[in-house]
Amino acid sequence: MTIKETNNRYRVLNFTDKHLKLQDLLGKKGLELPKEAKSELAGFIQKADSIMHINCNMDGLGLPQIAGNPETRIQLTPKAEGLSVALIVRPTEKLEMRYRPGHGKATITSQIDDAYTIITRDLKKEVRLARELIQSCTILSNENADTDEWSFDLEGSLELLTELQSKVDPGILEWPQGKKIAVTRPITLESLRIDVQKENDWFALDGEINIDQDQVWKMSKMIEALGNGKSRFIPLDDGSFLALTNELKKEIEKIARIAEKGNKVHPLRMHALMDFESESIKVKGDTHWDNFVKKVRKALSHKAEIPGLLQADLRDYQVDGFRWLSRLSQMDSGACLADDMGLGKTIQTIALILTKADKGPCLVVAPTSVCYNWVNEIKAFAPSLTSYLFSEVLGDKKEMIAKISKMEVLICSYGLLQRYTELFEKKEWEVIVLDEAQAIKNPSTQRTRATSNLKGKFKIALTGTPIENHLTELWSLFNFINPGLLGSLRSFQENFANPIQKDQCLAARKALRDLVLPFTLRRTKSQVLTDLPARTETNLIVELSKEEEVFYEAMRQKAVENLAGIDEKDAGQRKLHIFTEITKLRRACCHPSLIDPGITIASSKVNLFKELIVNLLDNHHKALVFSQYVGFLDIIRKELDQMGVSYQYLDGSTPINARKKRVEDFQGGKGDLSLISLKAGGLGLNLTAADYVFLLDPWWNPAVENQASDRAHRIGQQRPVTIYRLISKNTIEEKIIKLHKSKQDLAAEVLSGAEGSSQLTEKELLEMIGGRGA
Repeated sequence: MTIKETNNRYRVLNFTDKHLKLQDLLGKKGLELPKEAKSELAGFIQKADSIMHINCNMDGLGLPQIAGNPETRIQLTPKAEGLSVALIVRPTEKLEMRYRPGHGKATITSQIDDAYTIITRDLKKEVRLARELIQSCTILSNENADTDEWSFDLEGSLELLTELQSKVDPGILEWPQGKKIAVTRPITLESLRIDVQKENDWFALDGEINIDQDQVWKMSKMIEALGNGKSRFIPLDDGSFLALTNELKKEIEKIARIAEKGNKVHPLRMHALMDFESESIKVKGDTHWDNFVKKVRKALSHKAEIPGLLQADLRDYQVDGFRWLSRLSQMDSGACLADDMGLGKTIQTIALILTKADKGPCLVVAPTSVCYNWVNEIKAFAPSLTSYLFSEVLGDKKEMIAKISKMEVLICSYGLLQRYTELFEKKEWEVIVLDEAQAIKNPSTQRTRATSNLKGKFKIALTGTPIENHLTELWSLFNFINPGLLGSLRSFQENFANPIQKDQCLAARKALRDLVLPFTLRRTKSQVLTDLPARTETNLIVELSKEEEVFYEAMRQKAVENLAGIDEKDAGQRKLHIFTEITKLRRACCHPSLIDPGITIASSKVNLFKELIVNLLDNHHKALVFSQYVGFLDIIRKELDQMGVSYQYLDGSTPINARKKRVEDFQGGKGDLSLISLKAGGLGLNLTAADYVFLLDPWWNPAVENQASDRAHRIGQQRPVTIYRLISKNTIEEKIIKLHKSKQDLAAEVLSGAEGSSQLTEKELLEMIGGRGA
């Protein structure tokens, strides 16, 4: 016969013939005796000891009494992959009896040291002590605080055992004989020692981890033992486990991910490994390392004074930005100033240029539409500098570049830089600035390659959107300002981009963040501009007419049929077909005539826009109107002409001089609206005369929309800004809006640590076409 003592412990009883005869004597209902037979019963109990132990709760038998031990014990039973855990009490160490705390009888009579003894249990105290133990153990209480039995996998078991080491007396742990799981006390970060030696232009890392007085592991052995696993417990040859603290594990993983070519580390990557302002990790280095640390610490303590030649009053956060740029310029590294659009990245950079221009010429590369803005800002805020606009009409371009010297700034468009790369790459520049640096987000373009060939002592990338779609864009940007920091493109994809975007690897994300943050400064408007007027964004859902719904659904079904018939093995070509069909659907959401000019179905989106404009103008507001489709803007222009509404118009084909004049005219009061193609108007324009913004069709990436909206919501704006986004109901536009948050998270996960997302897969793109929008 078996009796269950706990979920993991059973007692086996063997009945002899004497036991069975005694059972017959007692009968099924038991044996009743008169009170006067107490003494005879006591004698019987003593004599029956040779046959069995008898538990008796009757008082007055004259048996000795002891108080049972209410202390909680932890019963640990190994299983195939982990542990079963139960809380028990043993009223006395002299008996093998075990009970769940608070369960069973309060008094027990059993033989102890050849004499029957009554053991009294305090059931309430047993329960209280068990609860206290559970509450003191985080893992048990988090798992389930309302039970006294648990089951853990191997990882959970090792975490539990590690916690129990620091929380309870090891004497209360009960293991089956010969089946104990052993885990060391956690090895802490203080046990790590790193050796740094200069090796060519890199640093070579080695190190040791003190396990105990008799055992030291090389860092390379620890990296190999951890592998790519998520556990902080390393199995040893004797069956036990070596425990590391999470801090030590993360530091070793960071070293493994940041080191290249085995143990080689780019000097700028050392910022991610070492806290140069503290001594949290023991580091022993050669003279080169010591000099490197001194230089970095000196730069970090450098507090540059605002140049006296700067004719502008900087806001406090702009002073901080200038000083941050100045510190990095002292460290032989580049900088990515990634402030929100409209926070004055240009003026902060001009202040920095003023501190460097006396040592040599400076170069600013910007989109064509922004070049004149640089000329004007330098003239207004730094008149001691001479600025030149590089253009096709210049005579001897080679001579001009060769002669440009101290206190002079050359401003060039990306297009002309690409065309005249050979002239620019021969010049040594004191400072090189890439404005709207997302222009080099694609590492394979000629434009990006042209910027990577430039030679400059200090390189600055200015962008409000360092990551728009995927992490390769970040690599391309940093390959300009700090070549080698993020490794080769291939190693970057293997170590960072793929683990983060495909596997949501937190360790890779943190390691990448640690690499780029020392060289990235990003402030949002909400953080630094408490005096900026409010910004309100509203999605206006457009109810399509019945005719539009039928038309759109026919388009959608046709897209599904077209894609189902594609027999294309090349993944790039398949995606191209998918995007073609998606573009048709997006255009149909704006106006059916964008699909076929002969279609006469009215656009509900246009009708809603007209209603809103009438209301706006009646209340003396001005608005910016953005669309990614020039054809849709043409339709809007015709409607406005019929309504007698005045407007300015800009798209990618607008000549730069005409563009400049139309912006100035709008700012000066000529025109109630400014119609702008999304990509043409998203960069470098100051349109604070408007206090309303219309986004007529959603773009894939909200960063592009934000750039457009920030033409109005920026320094100089005195009124609250309202942004209307027009979304056609039950269409692909609703699905695009759902993508916006994941796109924003991709930048946040690297620049601030939030969780992330990845590029759209082919399957996800197909899902955009299938079914209704919401």
